[in-house]
Formats: sequence, structure tokens, C-alpha cells
Amino acid sequence: MGTDTALLKGAEVSAKIKEQVTEELKKLQGFPIKLAIIRVGERPDDLSYERGAKKKLDSFGLSAESYVFPEDITDQEFKEAFRRINQDEEITGILLLRPLPKQICEGDIEEMIDPRKDLDGISPKNIAKVFAGDETGFAPCTAEAVIQVLKAYHIPLEGKRVVIVGRSMVVGRPLSMLMLKENATVTICHTRTRDLKETCRNGEILVAAAGRARMLDSSYVGKDGVVIDVGINVDEDGKLCGDVDIASISGKASMATPVPGGVGAVTTAVLAQHLVRAAGILYRKQ
Repeated sequence: MGTDTALLKGAEVSAKIKEQVTEELKKLQGFPIKLAIIRVGERPDDLSYERGAKKKLDSFGLSAESYVFPEDITDQEFKEAFRRINQDEEITGILLLRPLPKQICEGDIEEMIDPRKDLDGISPKNIAKVFAGDETGFAPCTAEAVIQVLKAYHIPLEGKRVVIVGRSMVVGRPLSMLMLKENATVTICHTRTRDLKETCRNGEILVAAAGRARMLDSSYVGKDGVVIDVGINVDEDGKLCGDVDIASISGKASMATPVPGGVGAVTTAVLAQHLVRAAGILYRKQ
């Protein structure tokens, strides 16, 4: 990486979030806080995220328990198990690792999850709140992590041209709503976008959330643009990489998040933040 492009490292942002979480935890003394991580099967990216989340929560003084189910579990069996976890009063937050195997109806699970425990914003109620600009809902952790990185590094969003490559409900769409709430002007791109490179170059802030290893190189980046790489991919050498070819944008982008060590590190910190917030909501309801 060249000296001209500043790295926006996630560790510093995560440390700031940890300070906030520590303060919130003081208000919840004596109240049990527990995250349930629900995993079906043994997908490498699920295992990696689960390990990272547990490590981060542990460093924040929070506990997480994994509920692991076989890949071939039936739809009915999984729903019965999920219902028990969802209704367990000792569990204050739920993280469901997705996608689920094809035999399980994911939409039904999204409807079932208690919105107050839905830390990754998958329930229709939380999604509606994000799209309505209602901050009482939980936004997907990765989408919120992008905003937290930009704010932590004092990168203003108001009036800025933001281009997001990717339109998933996990990152692209909810992130566009969070950006609009900050008064940014947002363009969402996808596989059918014409003149994708030119559209991306026009963005003052470019968010790569396409899920394709090193898809975006310097030809997609405008001079002095800020590049936020949400992608987590494994390249042909088995190394972790983002959606951006970080070496090629060196010196052209003014700032960029690395992979690993960028947005991913903040996503798990946001998860911890959401867990404590959820505990506060449940605690006040009692």
C-alpha cells in the first residue's frame, strides 16, 4: 500500500465502540446478558465469523453460546429448536448465520425472531424501521459498521456522492438507507448497471459489497475517493481478500479500509453494541 492512501483500520473504531459498551454495561449490573449464535452446518465463512464474534464479545466482557445444527436438519426440527432459543429468557440476543440450507424456509425464521433480540436486523419489523429512519430498530451489523467507520475517521457524509456496489438486504439496501439518513446522495449499483466503472468513479465514497474477490481496481475509483471494502473473500492462494484490489488503488484513493482488519473488525464490535442495547430494551420492559 502506498503512502498516499491512508488505511482506515477497524481496530481503532472497535476500541471506541468498546468504551461505549463498557459504559452501558455499568448500567446493566446484575442483569444476565447472553448472545445465542445459531449455525446450521460447517461452512468455513460461518465458522470464521463465529470465532471472530466470540473472541470480540469475550474481549468486551460478554458471553456467547453456539447452537449448532446438522446441515440436513428438517425445516420443522429447526423451527422447533429456533422457537425454544427465541423464547429463552436468559438469551438477550440472537445471531443467525445465513444463508440457511435450502430445506429451511428462511423467510419463516425472519418472521419468527423476536425483533428485540434480532441483533443483525433480519426481522421485517427491524428492516421496516431501518427503511423508515427509525433508530429504535436494529440495522444489519455490517451496514452499521460502515457508518461507524466513516464517523470514527471524521469523514462527512452530508451532501456526499456515495456509490454502493451491491444490493443485498444484508449490506447494500440497508446501508443505502443509513447513508440517506446522514443526508448523503446515494447510487446503488449491481450486475446490470451500465457504465459501472464511470458510475463508481463519480462517487466521492465508494462502498464495495459485491461479494467478488478483487472485482474493483483503480479504474473504478475516482481520484482521492474514499473506498470502503465490505467484501470478505478467499482468493486462489487461500488468502483473505476484499472486493477491492487494494494494491491497484494505492495512491489514487485518499483513504481505504483493508481486508482483513477493516470493516469486519467493526462488524463484530457493532454486534456487541447491539447485544448490550438489546439487554437494555429487555431489562426496561421488566
